[in-house]
Amino acid sequence: MNAKIRIDKPSDQEVIVFRRSPIHGLGGFASQRIEKEVRMIEYLGEKINKSESLRRCEANNEFIFRLNETEDLDGNVAWNPARWINHSCAPNCEAELDDDRIWIVALRNIEPNEEITFNYGYDLEDYQQYPCWCGSPQCVGFIVAEEFFEHLRQQRPYQWPADKYGQTP
Repeated sequence: MNAKIRIDKPSDQEVIVFRRSPIHGLGGFASQRIEKEVRMIEYLGEKINKSESLRRCEANNEFIFRLNETEDLDGNVAWNPARWINHSCAPNCEAELDDDRIWIVALRNIEPNEEITFNYGYDLEDYQQYPCWCGSPQCVGFIVAEEFFEHLRQQRPYQWPADKYGQTP
């Protein structure tokens, strides 16, 4: 898959290309230099109520974002290539909620061919089921929000699960 995404600015230039990622599966990569604070792509999906969101989360849907008090967004849809952007413990982007729309926004300047990442912000519930393979020096080994990093660092030594290649974070 080599889907191309257009940037949310007047030049409408393609800035994200999706391809195999060293982090996990597919990932988004900058096709050109991206400036800090640029909204690169909207995270799209189906608006669902909280009870449906809970049902889908319990069925292992990992693409759900909180929108507001009554609705969430299920990004596990074909028209949402942003769902392939990987997690990192040292992300170069963040997910920004603006008027019930979610944008992936650059936290710093991003160079061509650099993988686009953001922190998924998972809580500690069942965290051991979500190992992180971001490879950053700040990696805590699991996909959790930054607020939980210190808690996980205090848990070491932990026997990190191996990925399909026998590597550990």
